[in-house]
Amino acid sequence: MILGIGIDVVHVNRMKRWRDVPGLFERFFNPAELEDAQRRKSSEVLSLAARFAAKEAFGKSLGTGLRGFALKEILIRNNHNGKPEIRLFGKAAAALERIGGKRVFISLTHEKDNAIAMVVIEGE
Repeated sequence: MILGIGIDVVHVNRMKRWRDVPGLFERFFNPAELEDAQRRKSSEVLSLAARFAAKEAFGKSLGTGLRGFALKEILIRNNHNGKPEIRLFGKAAAALERIGGKRVFISLTHEKDNAIAMVVIEGE
């Protein structure tokens, strides 16, 4: 059963501006996400914009927004086939558990100026 659906769009220029603010990326992104994005070189900000959109979409799919947990507790990484996957830690994992969520599906896309993410939470 689907418990929640969330979608979000992030303008890539937002990430470009954030890159110049010391400590801001570290506040919102898990260290593994930052490492992955840095390896992408020219598409670093596209990658981070999509991941930030995914974090926002996750909050929307919960129905509570992002209150009560840190964005770094949401990790978005691509598996060995390139498919994005979401891993939750700490209070973010607890928020999923509270609503009875068992699986989280995620889709990311980006084109020039925008990144979009969709998240679906599935329960029993």
